[in-house]
Amino acid sequence: MVKQLEWRRGNGPRAAAAVLAGLALLTGCGGGADGDDRPAVPPTATGTLEQLASKTDCEPNLQTDAEEIRQANCQTGDGRYVLATFATDRGQREWLNEANDYGGSYLVGRKWVAVGDAKVVAALRGRLGGTVETASPHHSGDSGGGGSEDGHSGHHKS
Repeated sequence: MVKQLEWRRGNGPRAAAAVLAGLALLTGCGGGADGDDRPAVPPTATGTLEQLASKTDCEPNLQTDAEEIRQANCQTGDGRYVLATFATDRGQREWLNEANDYGGSYLVGRKWVAVGDAKVVAALRGRLGGTVETASPHHSGDSGGGGSEDGHSGHHKS
């Protein structure tokens, strides 16, 4: 016969809180680390292109300064990357959709994107927060199958 656990008045919420706190520590959701010796990801940064670049110790080399997009090349101790800021969320998503056709790693925040190799993007995430998106380049050659989306895995987020 299965015995039913009895909760004493007042112990249920405290016990549940203790269990949740323990789970948070085991899964790395508690402060400090992600559970695999990587530093915790900060809240996603916001600001102008110059403000974001400053957070990564980059002096941005502005390449595009338009109403809808500002884009600069950056060089830090972690490597080279491109930083872009957008006037609208829609403009950012359209840019990402086009850029993802070329593959690569993208660090994505609200109305900004940093593009570089995976190692650089991971280092930037430790300073800017955000979400990492990776994409495989689409097949564009003449060896058949061009243009087909069959088997396309889409974008991967972490």
